[in-house]
Amino acid sequence: MSTILDSNGSAIRDLGTTSMGSWRFANVARQLSTLAGRPGAFAVAAGAVVLWAASGPFFGYSDTWQLVVNTSTTIVTFLMVFVIQNTQNRDTAAIQIKLDELIRATQGAHNAILDLEQLDEKQLCEYLKKYESLAAAARAKLAAGRLDTGSPEIKHPAY
Repeated sequence: MSTILDSNGSAIRDLGTTSMGSWRFANVARQLSTLAGRPGAFAVAAGAVVLWAASGPFFGYSDTWQLVVNTSTTIVTFLMVFVIQNTQNRDTAAIQIKLDELIRATQGAHNAILDLEQLDEKQLCEYLKKYESLAAAARAKLAAGRLDTGSPEIKHPAY
């Protein structure tokens, strides 16, 4: 089972080992989202809509005929939200780990910003203000015809 570490170094698992045995939602979600994102899936969905529309005259465009497509699309949409969200969460975690590794491996980078996503809104705003002021100072240097490169030191708040 794959694990991701939280800011305390504890393992985060997408499913417990006893909850579903060897069947994992993450694997199914990844496979479904891959299949649903292919052109063939779009063609199948479009074909289903065309067949439904073509069957309208046979069913007299009845309320039941309309209910079939409304219910079907609602159910598929509802289930796909969870599949897509799971895939998005995993992708976001993987990107965050890659960014954290780049920060960790970069000489002079501040390791204190490795897990910013774990901070509360107030703490994030404080970091944002510091980096916005760095960017403003760099633009001012460029406007004055000076270089904006380098790694200016900034003080990070202690939390």
